[in-house]
Amino acid sequence: MAAPPYEIGPGLPRPLGAFPDEHGVNFSLFSRHATAVDLLLFGQHDRPEPIQVIPLDPTINKTFFFWHVYVKGARPGLHYAYRVDGPNGPDELRQYGHRFNPNKVLLDPYALGNTNVLWDRVSACGPEDNMTTAMRSVVIDISGYDWEGDRPLNRPMSETIIYEMHVRGFTKSPSSGCRHSGTFAGIIEKIPYLRELGVTAIELLPIFEFDEKEIMRCNPIDGTPLVNLWGYSTVSFFAPQSWYCMSPEEGRHINEFRDLVKALHKAGIEVILDVVFNHTSEGDHQGPIVCFKGIDNSIYYHLSPQDKQYYVDYSGCGNTVNCNHPIVEKYIVNCLEFWVREMHVDGFRFDEGSILSRGEDGMPMAYPPVVWQIELSGVLANTKIITEAWDAAGLYQIGYFPGYRWAEWNGKYRDDLRRFVRGDHGLVGIVASRIAGSADVYQSTGHLPINSINFITCHDGFTLNDLVSYNSKHNEANGEGNRDGVDENWSWNCGVEGPASDPAVETLRERQIKNFFAILMLSQGCPMFVAGDEVRRTQRGNNNAYCQDNAVSWFDWTLVDTHRDVFRFFTQMIAFRKRHPILHRNRFLTGELNPRGIPDITWHGCTLNRPGWDDPNARALACTMGGFEGDADLHVMLNMYWSPLDFEIPMVDGRRWCRAVDTALPPPIDIAEPGQEVEVSGQTYTVQGRSVVVLISKNRYHNVTLSAAKGLK
Repeated sequence: MAAPPYEIGPGLPRPLGAFPDEHGVNFSLFSRHATAVDLLLFGQHDRPEPIQVIPLDPTINKTFFFWHVYVKGARPGLHYAYRVDGPNGPDELRQYGHRFNPNKVLLDPYALGNTNVLWDRVSACGPEDNMTTAMRSVVIDISGYDWEGDRPLNRPMSETIIYEMHVRGFTKSPSSGCRHSGTFAGIIEKIPYLRELGVTAIELLPIFEFDEKEIMRCNPIDGTPLVNLWGYSTVSFFAPQSWYCMSPEEGRHINEFRDLVKALHKAGIEVILDVVFNHTSEGDHQGPIVCFKGIDNSIYYHLSPQDKQYYVDYSGCGNTVNCNHPIVEKYIVNCLEFWVREMHVDGFRFDEGSILSRGEDGMPMAYPPVVWQIELSGVLANTKIITEAWDAAGLYQIGYFPGYRWAEWNGKYRDDLRRFVRGDHGLVGIVASRIAGSADVYQSTGHLPINSINFITCHDGFTLNDLVSYNSKHNEANGEGNRDGVDENWSWNCGVEGPASDPAVETLRERQIKNFFAILMLSQGCPMFVAGDEVRRTQRGNNNAYCQDNAVSWFDWTLVDTHRDVFRFFTQMIAFRKRHPILHRNRFLTGELNPRGIPDITWHGCTLNRPGWDDPNARALACTMGGFEGDADLHVMLNMYWSPLDFEIPMVDGRRWCRAVDTALPPPIDIAEPGQEVEVSGQTYTVQGRSVVVLISKNRYHNVTLSAAKGLK
């Protein structure tokens, strides 16, 4: 790298960001209202003062609203930042929302990597200079990486099974045994585990650069500092999170993430990113100036019409990104296309995605430009796009989010199934709809079952173990007086709050976990579950562990052995879903007859063809699903009553029913290996209280074991 001062040239307005070539680096920054821009160059990531300050001449280094300069001799690995000046008086703030402050050191919005070893959030909040405590961006060369022929996998949504995971939490525990725990590289070490489990995609909680130091308080129980663990507060949208990299100071952010994607793709596992375009880490009017506020606040955020020094907060996090302003819309689409084109990402899940549908006036739009640009982008044509179809200001768009490709986190599925499995009565009709793909939610708008992301648990809320172990949240360690997190979890503790020493309680909890997961895998739509549910990971009743960078949030790898039977049930249930196409159709079930005369779905209660839709006390539901193209027929019986119930079994000419799953039976006979299903005889099957049974049909002359097992009549 050449010694400073570097020789400079006019530079080019495009591309935005810092792009190196063989002779130097082109820097470009957009600011509509800036009057002056300085480029700061730092020799090292932890150097408090710049080695060179380059004032950009508006007659030479500005084209329209693009500020640009070419730095000859600069090389990848150089750290840099900006100072931006512009209108900054009280009147300009109130009338126009300008927050220009030349004292603040700003990140490049298009930076591909950043470092924050000097970072102090408090110093970024006041008016004073924060040169010695600011983050820095780093020049990164994205060319020359050996992808070894890798491309996004493009697995059909109907065949996708999503495993939601936190990068740090997955391997940070000492029990992980990983050499590079808590990083992208740590996940690579655990790929054999993911393959054994059988998931087809991992959905990573935010990995765009965020400020883990954002939470400035301590755990009131033990006094340890709390951190922003989850990362739903983005600082820089093109840059992988430094915290998850082994060598961020060397600018290896991009390639470390690429290594993870390439390794997962080789294992047949897709990568979906949870992205947060609804707000940023800069917060409200009292928050820090890190990037967008200081570059052009009035463009990037929704501001109060009455007094533009204040922010409109549709996100519940202090500010709201002005997603449908043309500049911001272009920024978001460029970002997503970068992660697909250069990083080979397979999909995105949009946090509080309904904010993407709000216009510049804050009102929902019928055809929001950013949503449709994402939907219609050629680069994103085969990319999975998933949204959380609501926001914190009450906009709720489940079933009618603008666009057709967009899948949605189906919160109705979560709540209805939680209530049903815990034993609430009178839900069989709505539960049948959820299992069949939520046609009541999606069909009228032209959507399909694959638009429904079915889930019981996610990062936000109880783990599956805690859902059956706690009636109430226990978030005291978060330091918010247990006021944070949702109050209604639709959970049931099986009779004891928290850990239980009674074997009967533990047996019931394990059965309930299997019930939840069995129904999830038997439902039309795209299933998702959170990492650790397969081994009964607990957060000790904390349903909002966003700030707990400790054992509360970390995957405890000793549980893989402790709860090996539960893990086996999950792996076998996933494999069962994959083996039976009737469980993951692209389109809704219609009653179509298969060659044996069995409809693709027929609903029952304990009595055949009498599902009890109008029975306010019903807690039992059954269905027969006719298989096509060589697939077996399935008969599913769900008893969420606390006592055994006798279910009638349909007769199929030339076929026999064999038990594949019975969650009331002890492992390993709770779920059969392929080919080891046990034949059932008689016209009824006794389904034990709070249990799920799945039968499959086999040729009458196929060799099977005749059951004399419990539950048969």
